[in-house]
Amino acid sequence: MSTTWGSDNEIERRQAIDYHLVPEQNQWFVKVFQAATPGLTFLVNRYDRAWLGRDVMAGIAVAAYLVPQVMAYSAIVGVPPVTGLWTSLVAMVVYTVVGGSRLLSVGPESTIALMAGLSVAGLAGGDPARVVELSAALSLIVAAWCFIGRALRMGVIADLLSQPLLVGYLAGAAALMIAGQLGKLTRTDVEGESIVDQMASFANVVTETHLATLLVGVGTLAAILIIHRIRPAWPAALMGVVGAILAHVVLGLGSYGVEVVGEVPTGLLAPRIPQVSWSEFRQLIVAGLGVAIMAYSDNMLFARGFPALPLPGERPSDSEVEPQGELAALGIVHVAVGAFGGFPVSSSGSRTALALASRAHSQVYSLAAAVCVLIVLLVAGQITTMLPQAALGAVVVYAATKLIDVGKFVRLFRFRRREFLLALVTLGGTMVYGILAGVGVAVALSLLEMGQRLARPRSAVLGRVPGVPGMHNVADYPNSQTLPGLVIYRYDAPLFFANIGDLRRKVQRIVDEEQRAYPDTPLCWLLLNVEAITEIDITASDGLKDIHGDLEAQGIRLGLVRIKRELYRPLQRAGVIDLIGHDLLFPTLPVAEAAYVKWLGKNPIETTVVEEATETSPAPGSIQAVWTAEEPEDPTF
Repeated sequence: MSTTWGSDNEIERRQAIDYHLVPEQNQWFVKVFQAATPGLTFLVNRYDRAWLGRDVMAGIAVAAYLVPQVMAYSAIVGVPPVTGLWTSLVAMVVYTVVGGSRLLSVGPESTIALMAGLSVAGLAGGDPARVVELSAALSLIVAAWCFIGRALRMGVIADLLSQPLLVGYLAGAAALMIAGQLGKLTRTDVEGESIVDQMASFANVVTETHLATLLVGVGTLAAILIIHRIRPAWPAALMGVVGAILAHVVLGLGSYGVEVVGEVPTGLLAPRIPQVSWSEFRQLIVAGLGVAIMAYSDNMLFARGFPALPLPGERPSDSEVEPQGELAALGIVHVAVGAFGGFPVSSSGSRTALALASRAHSQVYSLAAAVCVLIVLLVAGQITTMLPQAALGAVVVYAATKLIDVGKFVRLFRFRRREFLLALVTLGGTMVYGILAGVGVAVALSLLEMGQRLARPRSAVLGRVPGVPGMHNVADYPNSQTLPGLVIYRYDAPLFFANIGDLRRKVQRIVDEEQRAYPDTPLCWLLLNVEAITEIDITASDGLKDIHGDLEAQGIRLGLVRIKRELYRPLQRAGVIDLIGHDLLFPTLPVAEAAYVKWLGKNPIETTVVEEATETSPAPGSIQAVWTAEEPEDPTF
């Protein structure tokens, strides 16, 4: 038996069900394990063997791009190339188990490598062995910050880096990366940590450029760019590096003074605790916080920018990465990386894009890439004795060009000049003061921008527009209408200590403008539409009392419209509700207008507008019909 229901039938209510919004307490151990290992849980429960071929091929393609890339990033940090390979191997395997993204390529990344290198350079004193120990300790510090962030539910930190700041920051990081490779590309001694010092140092030694080394670097970079331009799907970086190795062998570049990377030690590593002093550890704590913020931000941004391929019957939200869980995953990855002597990692947009282009379905592609890296570590150590240093420098420069997006600067300029200016300020801060300071500048500017918008939000006086349902900003409609003696004002932000003064000034300005425009019609009610005010602090609550006092002194009653329970309760505790009175709290705008009309009938003012409006019968649904509606006896908030 079937029934139909709709506009012609009376709909009967039915028994509510339990939607299981509160997690069940049984099998807690299994649920905790699954929550801690989302990657492994997906592979066990949902992996389709039909994906294996695609995933393996994607892993090989990613490994072909990854090997020369991470060896170049090792040069940025100042550690041997083998350290970069071990770092990538451990990061990929561990993230496959604990990571929330099916597609993200986690491992060494250019910006994080640069941050790590700058953080440990001053403490290492030029000793490569100390750089390894310090960078491993920095990884463990990053892990600790990630765990602290997870405990405090600080996953929201990624949202503090707005698009303009990321555009400027990444461009600044690219400039620092390129400046850091000038010495390798020219075989000169370029000193200094800031880009200003490095450029000044390079200007003094540029005449000492080793021509053969420069040709190798420029030739490798040109080859990579040309291959990428003609065949974007090919591993351009690997092909450029292989070409440099062949050129070194065939042309005998060593006899021309071209320096090589040197032999990469082969074999397996055992986990151990980095040997650093307590003084060094303390100096790395602040640097670790900056690295953790940027590593996590990169992970979340790339995870959102490169969603996994949809599965049958899967909603888009099912493949989204859980922000808090990703903090824990990043912490676990850094524990493993630090234990094996690796430097801090993040995610690579270029490798993730390559995996997506190769139609990878899961992190099995990362496992396949890890196997390829392990083979290189075990049997290919002699290859780097023929790899020119300048070729790795060219790979770093190529990676830096991926961070500079001129089109995004143009888009920001066209969208809003202030957004473009923020990007330029962040770019300059990163270049002049360094990458760690750039992180601070980016976060500080994000907070200032957010604070400025909250402290001086948009607001509007609302009125009716003939022929347009609802109430609208009177500034948007020249023919908008308001009731005499009534102003409904909407303030579009949570109320707190930074903007309550702004609200108080604007309320008084509205009163002054209303009295100036209609001197013969006194303002009786000012209703504050609080639908956008979702939070309030004690300073703002006291400020509302002050506004009530200002209006009361002028013979004006203050009321609140569209108040929610989340706002009602703190206002009640602060005494604002008792001060205003429940008779001036309204759930909707039509109810508020109707209440005012009813009050006006008992307290007439010197005007004929309302009388003229009631001379004709109101059309159904018009503002006049709403004004004549009866006020509900007990509005519900």
